Amino acid sequence: MRQPYYDSILLIERLHRHFLEVLKIELDRLGMQDINNVQSLILYNIGDDELTVGELTARGYYLGSNVSYNVKKMHENGYLTQERSTHDRRSVRVRLSDKGLKLRDRISELFSRQVESLDKSGLSAEELTRANDTMRTLERFWTSSLSYGAYVPSGSY
Repeated sequence: MRQPYYDSILLIERLHRHFLEVLKIELDRLGMQDINNVQSLILYNIGDDELTVGELTARGYYLGSNVSYNVKKMHENGYLTQERSTHDRRSVRVRLSDKGLKLRDRISELFSRQVESLDKSGLSAEELTRANDTMRTLERFWTSSLSYGAYVPSGSY
């Protein structure tokens, strides 16, 4: 069990890096030099929502530890609009600008092309669903490990 577990950890990290490279290539193809792959994925995940930086973090819409920096850069480059909360002046709400919405649509088109390619490659929706179920179980295991330390009660996932 030790080796399959370790292999899964490495594979998840490697898949994530490969996906970010796919996004980088798409941004290069579109001639977009003012946003990076991590920022474009955050942007895609924001979608039509209006969120605080804290909500971005809580929902897992970030990659890496510097959400504030990425939000600041996306705002500076015109992908996000920011508005200070009227109820809590410390809180800033962000949403996609028109430029951000256009990039989100382009990324959505990339995903659509990839889904078509996956269908043609023989990877079925059922196989992806099973893989996602397994990753969610692993996520619950790790979340539980954070909450309970090294001891995780059996059957708690």
